[in-house]
Order: sequence, then structure tokens, then C-alpha cells
Amino acid sequence: MFPRDVISTGSLILRPPAEGDAEAIVGMCGDPVTVRFMPLLPVPYRLEHAREYLKGAAARWEGGGAEFAITENDQFVGSIGVQSPDHWGVVELGYLVAPWARGKNVAATAARAVTDWLFDHGVRRIELQAEVENVASLRVAYKAGFREEGRRRDAKQLRDGRFVDFITFGRLSGDPVGGTEPYLPFFDGGELNDGVVRLVPLASEDAGEFHRMLADPIVAAYFVGPASTLEEDQRRCRHTGYWWVSGQRIELAIRNAVSGAFAGHLQLTQVLPALGQAMIGYSLLPEFRGKGFMTRAVGLLVDWAFASTSLHRIVAGTEAGNTASHAVLERAGFRREGVQRQLFPKRDGTRADDVQWALLRPS
Repeated sequence: MFPRDVISTGSLILRPPAEGDAEAIVGMCGDPVTVRFMPLLPVPYRLEHAREYLKGAAARWEGGGAEFAITENDQFVGSIGVQSPDHWGVVELGYLVAPWARGKNVAATAARAVTDWLFDHGVRRIELQAEVENVASLRVAYKAGFREEGRRRDAKQLRDGRFVDFITFGRLSGDPVGGTEPYLPFFDGGELNDGVVRLVPLASEDAGEFHRMLADPIVAAYFVGPASTLEEDQRRCRHTGYWWVSGQRIELAIRNAVSGAFAGHLQLTQVLPALGQAMIGYSLLPEFRGKGFMTRAVGLLVDWAFASTSLHRIVAGTEAGNTASHAVLERAGFRREGVQRQLFPKRDGTRADDVQWALLRPS
């Protein structure tokens, strides 16, 4: 059984929840973001539900777990707790932040403090899970020093009946202290914009237009792999935040900066930190071709990449016959480096050559 300690970390005080927290708990648990990512919470969330939570928090302490209210300047700003250790001494961590305290590093600071406190009390391993679409919770895990360990496919069900993936994380008492800095930081302000083209994270609402783009005959002619279904493209669009925050790749929607219309797709993928290299890829809807959109989009992304990451080389591979794509890369400053013969399998059973391009970090 853990002692009912009070933990001080930075400007935060973590203490056992109290009756006076009930109204703030209602405000936190009734918030739309909380409701979206906590499908088992009652809706609407009322004062009686908060009081039930407080009884459960006391029972968790009695049962060998721990439950803390996160406070700042005596104001309730969130909650964090752990289940009692299992047969192997492993505990699972969970956290919530009130809407009035989001964006202030509250959850990561509290998670780091609680994990250190648990290790001080003999815990060997701590686990946590975050929904693949809950980018804020994923960022907390990385910042708090947890390591990604796998993905549980369709692990839990949302209120609308859809099943979603969860990413699992773990931290051992011997792991290095402190979280990792993201290799691919998010855009300042959430987008890149030159007044004509906007680059924003590809999102679930883009799935229909994204699918329409991939089905276009010209795009399909140069696409490697089987055609995707709308359901597969919807799933892809829901995972893009996770891919970005985990440093795997960046998936972007290209939009008309004036109308906001979806124009195409741009990605930074095959990210290799050890080499300082990543690959760029792109496609446009027919109605936006020939207007310079893709050249602008590629320029925005590569300029950001060299200014905001440690990437040294950005490469591209284009089918030998795709002259429009060659022209985009040439205008963006890429240089042709070679040809890989018969690399791309075609749907008719033939194979096509890959022309390789690269752009180096400006000296």
C-alpha cells in the first residue's frame, strides 16, 4: 500500500482528492474533449458522479493504488492515478487535465513526478495507454520518459460504436530520467502558409477527398501497391497525429489558402535520424494541377524541415515517366542522383525505373 503523500513538482501540488474538488471535477469531466476520449464517463457528468469518483479514489488508496488531484495555486487542474500493482508488481498510470489548464505541460510534469515517486516506493515497471487519436496524451507519454512498446488494434470502443487502436508505453526504474525531444516538432501555429497554399495535418475529415484523389487515374498510375478502400483511407487519416508525434512521418493536407479546399497530399516519410534523411512524396487533385500548388507546398515543407529539424538530406523517388513530378522537384531545387532500374511494380505486371532525387541542407 502506498503512503498518502503530497508531491510537489514545479508549480504543481499533487495530493489526495478532497470533497472540495467536486465541482471542478464536474467541469473537467463534462468538457467535450474529455467526453471524446473517456467513453465510459457518464454524459452529462453531474455532481453525484464526481462524488462517486471521490469515493472510488479513496477506495483506490485503500486497495493499494494511488489517486492524486493535481493542483496549481490551490486550484484543481487535473487528476492522475495508478491501479494497485499486479502480481508482478506492475502498475498502470492514467491522467486527466482540466480544460482550463491544458497546454501548460501539466500532465507531463505530473506523470514524471508520480513515476519517480512510484520508483522511490519500489515499483519496478509502470505502463500507460493512449488512444491513437489522442495526440495530447501521446505527447505526455513521450515527455514523461515512457517508451512506446506496441499498438493494441481496435482495443476499445467509442460512444459511436467505432473501435480504436491504443498505443502502449512502459517505463522501467532503470530507464534514463527525462523525456525525449521530438525529432519532428509540430508546426508553430499548426500550419505552414504562404498565402496561396496551406499545409495542415491530414485529418479524419479529409478522408473522402483523399480517397477521391488516390482513385484519380493519373495518381493511381504512379501509386505503388493495391488500391485502398475508403475505410482504409479513413483509418490512415485517423493515425496521422500519432505518426507525427512518434517521429515516424508527417502526413499533410495541401489546402487552397483562400478557399480552404482540399487540394492534395504531401508527406515526409522514411525518416532516418541516424542518417539525417527523410523522403518526400505528394499527389494533387486534378482541379489543382498546373497552378504551381505542389511546387509551393514542397518548398514550404523542405524549408521548414531544414529550419526546424536536424535533417540533412531530403530525398524523393519518382517513376521515370512521371515528368510532371520531375518538374516539381527541379523547381524546388532537388537534384537528380541516379536511377534504380525496375524498382516500381506496376499493376499490369511490368516494372518501372525509379529516378532518385535529393535536396541537401543549405550550407
